[in-house]
Amino acid sequence: MELTELRSLERQSMYSIFHPLDPEERLPRELLLEGRRYRAVGRPELAGALWLPALWLVLASTGSLQGNALLLLGVVAVLYTTFCAFAFLRKSS
Repeated sequence: MELTELRSLERQSMYSIFHPLDPEERLPRELLLEGRRYRAVGRPELAGALWLPALWLVLASTGSLQGNALLLLGVVAVLYTTFCAFAFLRKSS
């Protein structure tokens, strides 16, 4: 045998040890990417989408009612905490 034949992966002894790969079989990496592609919108995405419109609504209503800055800061803090709790806390049951 020549040196190039010994280095080749096409030898018959290689097929007795390792079976050829199936070209139709999906790789684990591809399966993970496919699972992420079709994932439904969850609670964190919904909270992130609703956060900015809710903040605008609070700012507009506080501005039109001539509210003070401390009240505005408190309402924004409560709103932020509520959206974080909605996004990341789950029911234990």
